[in-house]
Amino acid sequence: MPVAAQQRQADWDAMSDDILTTTQAARLLGVSVRTAQLLIEGGSLPSWKTPGGHRRVYRRDVEAIIAGNPATTERPSAILVVLAGGALREEIESAASSFPEFTIVFAANRSAALLAIGERKPAALILGGSDPALLAGFVATIADETDLAADHVILITKDGLPREMEVAGVKVVTSGREAVAAMRELLSDPPQVLEAANNLPYPVALNEQQRLVALERSGLIDSAPEETFDRIAWLAANNLEAPIALVTLLTPTRQFFKARIGLDMTDTPRSWAFCNYTIMQNHVFAVEDLSQDPRFEKNPAVACDGGFRFYAGAPIRDDMGFAVGSLCIIDLTARRLNQRQTETLAALAHLGGVELRLREAKRQLQDPKRQIGRSNPKREAGTPVPPPGR
Repeated sequence: MPVAAQQRQADWDAMSDDILTTTQAARLLGVSVRTAQLLIEGGSLPSWKTPGGHRRVYRRDVEAIIAGNPATTERPSAILVVLAGGALREEIESAASSFPEFTIVFAANRSAALLAIGERKPAALILGGSDPALLAGFVATIADETDLAADHVILITKDGLPREMEVAGVKVVTSGREAVAAMRELLSDPPQVLEAANNLPYPVALNEQQRLVALERSGLIDSAPEETFDRIAWLAANNLEAPIALVTLLTPTRQFFKARIGLDMTDTPRSWAFCNYTIMQNHVFAVEDLSQDPRFEKNPAVACDGGFRFYAGAPIRDDMGFAVGSLCIIDLTARRLNQRQTETLAALAHLGGVELRLREAKRQLQDPKRQIGRSNPKREAGTPVPPPGR
């Protein structure tokens, strides 16, 4: 084995964790650190930043590039498709309410579940039923017709599956609560990441590092103001009669304002962000008087003279279900939103998510064109390419 290959193998063996630094990724790829940085900056190698500002990548994404197939690197997902009815669905809904980091899509039947898997690219499927043969048959269909891995399928059946019907990798549980617990374990960040998050002065999602990858991919951090997001903030401020309205994005260390009405600053430390709590919700999060809430009473934006008093925000989710940011309104006096105002804020935040999904759809349409350009240097250089037969 050549010396370079031996060194790469040694590096590989030494890195037992699933999370790599840019330097480690560069070594395993056999490229310079600068080349690895360019892969990250260009989106070929998904990444995120730690609270200390250090770039990190997942080993599986490096492996995909080494295998020569970076285009199929899986994007992280926070979407969970559920096919279950009646009391079992209610049990799953109740148990999942404790984990708002994940977006649940309920399917009415098997055809709808297959369609949801194809369209939404979920992280996992929970499948419930009383007929083991039907369950095993549907799992086989999923394996044949979708890209969802078997170890991301959770079956709920009270009596379990007969040995001859067991499917390798598929987890079998006996209740909706067990299924949700298995889902949590499957989709959460690695334990060492979760342990580090316990020391932060604000709550973070179970899939925070995956959320940060999604945020990086959006390309919105430190980007220039855009009419679409500015309009959403303006509509929130005017329809809800608030002096301040913001579209916020939460990085590991900062709260960046993609759009802002009534506020001059462009960002704050993340520890100041009320939106840390908003992105942990599936609904509008509101605090009538920040100065009376133990979570916020010492916040610099609240404790200062003329500080903020009222806050309400709704999460903005991307196409993979991650709450990359929020739409919020702030007032200098304590107040309360009525039902119509709450629904208005949620609807405007949803529009922000629609814009993110449109941007991602445009990106996906452009990627094949870029690939064609790279494979056809004449066309890239502007040289006309004659049609076939000439």
